[in-house]
Parts: sequence; C-alpha cells; structure tokens
Amino acid sequence: MSNGGNEPGSNSLALQPVTGLSNAKEQLRFRCREAGPGALNDLEILTLLLVPLYRWDHAQTTARRLLSEFQSLPELLNAPRHRLMELPGGGPVLADTVSAIQQCIVRSARADSSERRILDSWSELIDYVQVTMGYLEIEQFRCLFLNKKNSLIADEVMQEGTVDHTPVYPREVMRRALILQASAVILVHNHPSGDPSPSRPDIQMTRQLIDIAKPLNIEIHDHIIVARGMAVSFKGLNLI
Repeated sequence: MSNGGNEPGSNSLALQPVTGLSNAKEQLRFRCREAGPGALNDLEILTLLLVPLYRWDHAQTTARRLLSEFQSLPELLNAPRHRLMELPGGGPVLADTVSAIQQCIVRSARADSSERRILDSWSELIDYVQVTMGYLEIEQFRCLFLNKKNSLIADEVMQEGTVDHTPVYPREVMRRALILQASAVILVHNHPSGDPSPSRPDIQMTRQLIDIAKPLNIEIHDHIIVARGMAVSFKGLNLI
C-alpha cells in the first residue's frame, strides 16, 4: 500500500528537504541515492559531478555558469576544450573532466551499437550519431562500416573540415570498406549551422559514393545529417 509517495526512491524526495542532514551537499547526495539521479534537474546533476573538483559553493557557481554559457548539457559536454579553459572558473581539470564524461557516453553508445544490428532501431542510431557528433563546431564526415548482419564493424572519422565544409574522398571511403570487409556503409556528417538540410554537394557526393560502391557489392544504406538535436535521412527523403 502506498503511503503517499514517501517510500525510499520516490520522486517526492526531489521536491522537499530531508530533515536530519547537515548541509545542502548531503541533501543533494541523499536525493540522488534515494529518488535516483533522474529526479535531479540539470543544475543539480552538474553540481554533483563537480563536487569532487571544487568546494561546494564553487561547484554550484561553476555549474550555474556552465549551463548559462552553453545553454544545455549536450552543448556543454561537446564544448571545445579551449572554451572550457577560458571560462571563468574553468581550467584544465574542468576540461579534462567534461571530456572524460563525454567519452564515457560515446563509448557506451558505441558498445551498444556493436552488440546489435545497428539498423534495428532508428532512434538508437540517431541517438548514437547525435552523441558522437551532433554538437561539434566544425563539420565532420564519418562512416559506420557494417557486416552482413548489419552489425557495426567500425565507426571511423574520415575527414574533418571547417564550420561549413568537409572534403570527402569517395575512393578512400571504399578503400576502408574493402580493408574492413564491410558489406554496407552508413554515411554521417554534421551541420554546425544547426540546419540538417542536405546541400547540393551533399547529394552529389552521396550519389558518387553509391556509384563507386555498387560494382564492389557494398551497399550505402543511408546518409544521415545531424545538427544539434535534429537529423535527416537521405533514404527518408528518397535521395537514396
């Protein structure tokens, strides 16, 4: 029988102070343990992560400043190192910590993708490419190389460019596919501008890759463009 939401683990713990705890830091840690980290807002989660680096009041101030500067956790976790170094209250320790957290997320997502057919879940595929490159400040072109079962063999960055252009060399993509003995490839690149709409060069490059891959019995499953929480699929747009 419910007692009104006061059981250990209830989200009600996130809405009220807990008596008997000496300070705000212990209150926050208690709520994280009992109600779960999902009950904490972005500021509280970030503060909790920064507590080992700073004293409590500095952790709160730095967390608030970071969210104000970057507007969201995804933007923060993908922030360039130089911006974290230059930010008041930032520095190498903060930059290293943010980079390590982001890399943990990427590796976890990559491990999940490697263990199952990557095409089985469109939402998981999009989540993966968003985590790895959706918030980058320069264009990046990468390939997801798949085996006959459509499981991920390798995820490789093929080229990096400027804020609005990345040179792509189709023959190099096919060379890597042959070396990896891939049966299919998913092309992915990002648009730092925030607009994931494919450009004419994007479409031309994709068609060129398809033409080169076909005689090699390598299928181009899709070309996905990601941009800050948005994504478009060439297959979904009937461009493949």
